[in-house]
Amino acid sequence: MQKFFLILCTVLITGCKVGPNFHAPEAPKTTRYNKGPLITKTVSASNSTGKSQRLHYNRDISNSWWTLFHSKELNHLIDQGLKNNPTVAMSKASLRKAQANLRFIAGPKLLPTVNTQFLGSRERNTLLATGININPLAGQKLPFSIKNQFDLYNASVSVSYSLDLFGGNLRQLEALRAAIDYEFFELEAAYLTLTANIVTTSITIASLHDQLKTTQALINCQKELLQITTNNYNLGHISRFDVLNSDNNLKETLATLPSIKEGLARKYNALAVLVGSLPSENYFVNFSLNSLHLPTELPVSLPSQLVRQRPDIRSAESLLHQASAEIGVATADLFPKFNILSNYGWFSTTLSTLFNPMNSVWNYGGQIAQTLLKGGALRAKRKMAIAEFEYACARYKKIMLEAFLDVADVLHALEFDAELLQAQVNSEQNRQSRLKLITTQYQLGKTNYLSVLNAREAYLRAHLNVIRANAARYNDTAALFQSLGGGWWNNPQNKQANL
Repeated sequence: MQKFFLILCTVLITGCKVGPNFHAPEAPKTTRYNKGPLITKTVSASNSTGKSQRLHYNRDISNSWWTLFHSKELNHLIDQGLKNNPTVAMSKASLRKAQANLRFIAGPKLLPTVNTQFLGSRERNTLLATGININPLAGQKLPFSIKNQFDLYNASVSVSYSLDLFGGNLRQLEALRAAIDYEFFELEAAYLTLTANIVTTSITIASLHDQLKTTQALINCQKELLQITTNNYNLGHISRFDVLNSDNNLKETLATLPSIKEGLARKYNALAVLVGSLPSENYFVNFSLNSLHLPTELPVSLPSQLVRQRPDIRSAESLLHQASAEIGVATADLFPKFNILSNYGWFSTTLSTLFNPMNSVWNYGGQIAQTLLKGGALRAKRKMAIAEFEYACARYKKIMLEAFLDVADVLHALEFDAELLQAQVNSEQNRQSRLKLITTQYQLGKTNYLSVLNAREAYLRAHLNVIRANAARYNDTAALFQSLGGGWWNNPQNKQANL
């Protein structure tokens, strides 16, 4: 008997955990994001915002990367957004809920459950209720009453504990901790998405402001052109075709004005919501691309680091971990359940003698429970858990591939948008030189004012293209930081948590 209890205690202490042990997926073995030569530097353009950007591989990313744009207004907007945005608040609440859920479940799973009660009652009982047939002899009385009224007091303590011999409880807690990790990385993803959206929305606002200003100047130029062309037509110097051509150019430019204004209004409204305000509370300053600094030193994480730095990949990994642990939970449900139960208490008809040792009662024992027949539900549950794990594996791979695609596309965009800006700036400078030359000739009386207006129109059109190309480079830079994870791991709180 002693040997049996020794073996039982050994099993209880050691136990086991059924189901697979989770291991994070390995990072892809690739050393680059794109085929072809490694991009280390973009081309430059000969204007104030056309500086070359250098890419530094294996350099760490600041968790406040937006400060590299050197804009106090932008920093202030992001501070407002991080404080007031409801999406961030929702993610924080979800994280707190997951943490509380772990505490709620972990206590009863890891520790014994202790209950206590105190009962006081007035009772009336009869021996007839016990089923005893008491028939006194004729002419005789019973020495006791078959009916009785009395007080009854009871105080007791009960202790129960479920033995986790097959690790089902530990797997459940493992799944809950993975759920906390998921909510944490969802919060980091919300931070990253919010900051990137504020940056790109501000850049778009700055671009639209500059486009609106240049378009107004272009309209004024084309109005002068139409007036002079009409006068020349009335004098018989040119054909009706030239008037219609000038009028058509003006109307085409005027048609672009409402879309620019609408886009600007929409972006202002979007920015208001991003920082947690109503669109009617829009009070933002007028951005200009010239007020933003284009970062020229860009850090780029290695491909092997990306899977540990992208919040969306880490959240997908957490769901994969959770699904793995759920297989263990479902597997443990196939085995018997072991429980230890004990009670200790007192019964008395008077309160003053309730805790008299003679009135104590106790019991202890064990329980083994096993589901014998449930229509195959437990095995089906395990198959469901395995299928969920397979789904989480495929989802993880999908998100990982999309993350690498994001970085690859952004690196191409940095390279080719820099080339586009270079070409647009060259065209603009050519148009500007031509405008200066024709203006000088006009001042010397060698050409007419119509030629000056035509040259100015061409320059303003080229300048619009430069504005759009400039905005693309700013947006590409913000997209790079977002695609690389935004540096959340450099937050001091996250470093302390060793995440």
